[in-house]
Formats: sequence, structure tokens, C-alpha cells
Amino acid sequence: MTDLETRAAGRRGALRRAAPALLGYAAVRALGLLALALWSAARGKSAYTLLTARWDSLWYTGVAELGYGYEVRLPDGDVHSNLAFFPLLPWLERLGAAVGPLSYADAGFVVSLLASLAAAWGIFAVAEHVYDRRVGLCAVLLWAVLPVGVVQSMAYSESLFTALAAWSLYAVLTGRWVTAGTLAALAGLTRPVGLAVTAAVWAAAVAAFARDRSRAGADGAHGPPSAPGEGARRVLGMLLAPLGAAGYVLWVGHRTGGGPLGYLDVQAGWRNGFDGGAAFARFVAEKFTSFPAALAGAALVVGVALLVRLYVAGVRQRQPLALLVYTGIVVLLALCASSYFGSKPRLLLPAFPLLLPLARALGRARTSRAAAVVCGVAVAAAVYGAFWLNGSGPP
Repeated sequence: MTDLETRAAGRRGALRRAAPALLGYAAVRALGLLALALWSAARGKSAYTLLTARWDSLWYTGVAELGYGYEVRLPDGDVHSNLAFFPLLPWLERLGAAVGPLSYADAGFVVSLLASLAAAWGIFAVAEHVYDRRVGLCAVLLWAVLPVGVVQSMAYSESLFTALAAWSLYAVLTGRWVTAGTLAALAGLTRPVGLAVTAAVWAAAVAAFARDRSRAGADGAHGPPSAPGEGARRVLGMLLAPLGAAGYVLWVGHRTGGGPLGYLDVQAGWRNGFDGGAAFARFVAEKFTSFPAALAGAALVVGVALLVRLYVAGVRQRQPLALLVYTGIVVLLALCASSYFGSKPRLLLPAFPLLLPLARALGRARTSRAAAVVCGVAVAAAVYGAFWLNGSGPP
């Protein structure tokens, strides 16, 4: 077989291994969309409009159609500029509308659906590589049945970002440094949290260089043989990784006249910023001043404690450094930003390595019990997603 044929066969084999996970993921998402359609119809609303033409979806399609430069000045003095939204999703929406009969909103929906499948496959690939195929299947299903999983089907950027992040992390784990850096750059063009992917690539690369040096010192001056050009590819991946986010942030700073930190001024107009979690802590504390709001406050405390416990479990299970760095930064930025608090659950969607300890536990259960758990949670998540998306506030 030629090298090309070998690679093609490898991809087909990888798809066959992932097929049950992808089919399970598609079934869960179909259930969620059915519940949303039924709930929305009962309330006289369009489920498709909820998925494609509300909140952030409108801002993305606005960028795709009209470009950057649009802003809304609110009575309280805040300025909401579309420069806050990173460009990769609008670019893809514009491309989809240009090559077919789709509207920008339609193209965003298609991109989200395809990206969610790519994300599910990437999550499977990472979990299978770190653990085994059964854990990979469970990790994908757990990501699908998250209470805010309906966002994976919206014309938002979470699915696109998670797909790029997952495959970049997989490339890191398998030593494909240039691919990892390229995907990290694209992730950096998708969401501000692309910083987490870049940091993961850099941390893994620096650790790999340190291991090489340590091994060389232990084995003598020459050290063990390494793949030709491995170090150069690693450096190239490190150089590529930050280009997407850095390029967009610097462009925004130049456009607004705010210099390198101009993007932070744009975010400040949306009242977004990093305050170490002070605003979120005040938000949670205020819940305990009345009842039944105190129940919501207790749920938030339990939720944060669960996030910490899952991260610590990942550390104890010796997840690869790239996963720990990536997950830690995603969680830190989600919880310690002073942004709209109702959006924090969806901001945590890309933190899929948090699910790996749960996936391991689920994978050890009997198949019938694991299937019952997944089906029950999937139904609950579908109902909650339909209720949540039909609410007044943005997800």
C-alpha cells in the first residue's frame, strides 16, 4: 500500500470505531430537537428561529452579511459592538450562503450541526486515545446529554470551537504538532477562549522538549534517536497556535485605535471582563438573601464544587498535561468572567475533559445500566433544553 492508501485506510478505521458514538450522539441531539419543536409549537413559537435567529446568532449573521462596524448604544451608556464576536463562524456562514441557496442563518445552522458531529468525533478520539473505546463512547454521550446540550445545535460558535479544540488536543496527544498549531489558530479565530487551546499546545510542547532534554542527559550526549524534524515541527506548531487569536485581537485594537488592548475595551462595552470570579461570587451570595432563590444559590455552589471535583479527578487519573491545561483555562475563564451569568453553563461546554472521569465510571457499569442512565438523562436534558431555549433570556 502507498502512504496515501495507508492514511485513507486509517481514517476509515477511525470512523468505524467512532460510528457507534456518532450515531448515539445524533440520536440524542435528534431527541433534543424534537422536544424543542413540540414545546415551541405548543407556545406558538418557531423552534428554527430559536436556533438560528436569536441573541448571539443574530450578531454572527450580522457580521456575515454586513461585516464589522455595527454597534448598539444602550440608554445606560454601554456600547455593544459586533467586534466582540470572533470571525470564523461568520466567515463560514458567508461561504455557505455564497456557494448554495442558504441564508446566512441557514448556513450557521448547517455549520453548527456539522461542527457538533466533528466535535463528538474529536471527543471520542481524545477519550479513546487516553483510555479506550468504551470510555470514548461514554464521553460523547455524556457531552450530548448535558443540560445545555441544545446549544450544540444552535447557530452559535460553541460546537465549532469544541470541534477545533478537540482535534487540536488529539493532534497534540499523537505528536502532530503542525496540525495542532493550525487547529489552535483556527480555534483562536472562533472564540476568545481559544487562548486555552494555544496554552495547551505550548504546555505540551515545552514538556516534550523537557523530556527530550532529560532523556538525552540520561542516555548520554547523543541521546536516543528522534524523528527527523520533530523539534522543528514542534516549534512550528507553537508559532502557529496563537496566530488566530492574536491576529484578530490586534486587528480590533488597530481598528478601534485602542492598541493591543483595544479588544478589552470592546468587551467592556458588553460588561465582560476578568475579575477573578468576584462578580460571580456576589451573584451567588445574593441568591441566599431570599427563598426560594436560596435553592438556586445552593445549586450553583454544588455545581462549582462538582466542576472542581471533576478537575481534581482528572489530575489524579493523570490526564495528559494538554488536557489539564486546556480544561483549567476554560473553566477559569468561564467562572471568573464578569459576563452574563446565565451564559456560564454554555461557556463550559467546550470543557469536555471534565467528563472523562464520569465516562470512565459509566464505562465500567453494565451495558444495560449505562444505557438506562444515558437514556434517562437524555430525556431530562431534552425537556430542559426546550424549556430553557423558550425562556426570555439568552443561553
